[in-house]
Amino acid sequence: MKFVHMADMHFDTPFTQLNKNNLGAQRRLEQREAFQTIINYIKQNQIEYFFICGDLYEHEYVKQSTIEYINNKAKEIPNTKIYIIPGNHDPKMKNSYYNTFCWNDNIYIFGNKIEKKTEKEVDIYGFGFDQFYLKDTQINQINIENPNKINILLTHGAIEGGYQEDKQYNPMKEQMLKQLGFDYIALGHIHKPYYKEQPNQNIIYPGSTISLGFDEQGQHGIIVGTIEENKKLQIKFLPIDTKEFEETILPVDDFLSKEELIEAINQTIWDSYKYYKIILTGNRTFEIEPSEIIKYITIPNIIKIKNQTTIAIDLEKLAKEDSLKGIFVRNLLQQKTPENEEKILRAIEIGLQAM
Repeated sequence: MKFVHMADMHFDTPFTQLNKNNLGAQRRLEQREAFQTIINYIKQNQIEYFFICGDLYEHEYVKQSTIEYINNKAKEIPNTKIYIIPGNHDPKMKNSYYNTFCWNDNIYIFGNKIEKKTEKEVDIYGFGFDQFYLKDTQINQINIENPNKINILLTHGAIEGGYQEDKQYNPMKEQMLKQLGFDYIALGHIHKPYYKEQPNQNIIYPGSTISLGFDEQGQHGIIVGTIEENKKLQIKFLPIDTKEFEETILPVDDFLSKEELIEAINQTIWDSYKYYKIILTGNRTFEIEPSEIIKYITIPNIIKIKNQTTIAIDLEKLAKEDSLKGIFVRNLLQQKTPENEEKILRAIEIGLQAM
């Protein structure tokens, strides 16, 4: 059997951090392009099963037109059986499109009770969300009914680590999952791909289908695989996202003004397939306000600037001077606390710049 496994597309997510040049709208179009790429791959390779393991869309923001788009794409692959697991962002609530929309015949949507769907060569078990939080998993109650067949589990949730947040999203132990005896466990929820950390690994997160921000750097895509009659599993990661998010460090020590800094950024050659966050470091001799600088950046895919620089002045030494600058710095430093340190240093910077 051949399958495609995806998760965490988050159709119609607002992309609030991509507010420059309406890039949020562009990114939502790129979600559709990625989904079309998957559909094309399924067509060209005659994939029998398509597993969508949660957070296909954003319950609070999704438009009916997007649901219709997804359904129409399913109609393009009528010979592929599509199994959907509702996640914590698209739970199968009463008012969910999973309940109220008339989905195509080749789509089956699991609920919040363990279900088994029997196919000729495989039994597919599924368990999804019906609310935004799910603290008690039912996965550990599964008993495989026919161990001689290929058995696959689909669910959405967190393999429990040391984080309290994990306990709110269908928490599971990896050892428990291994003991269930499934030939493949298709997961969603974690946005980083997890598929080759162990030998013969069959507990798989494909990661988010496209990157949703700077905390999701690197390639994003889907898992494609085959399971033979002897239960031999072969999988590979297939990159789908045409864009990447990247953070890049830019020292400011050699710049004498914000104008020089802006010119340097605008004159640098940047990769067009990446969205950039520039992190400014080093010692500065001029005021840096990221929200002001970004206005003058002409490179459309530079969408964020973060200031991690320090003032290139010995403030303690300056504070000892009997000068207007010394008195100014001394008075402000006396007011500095761990809570207001950033604001005080910013005030000193602006004041010295004005002087």
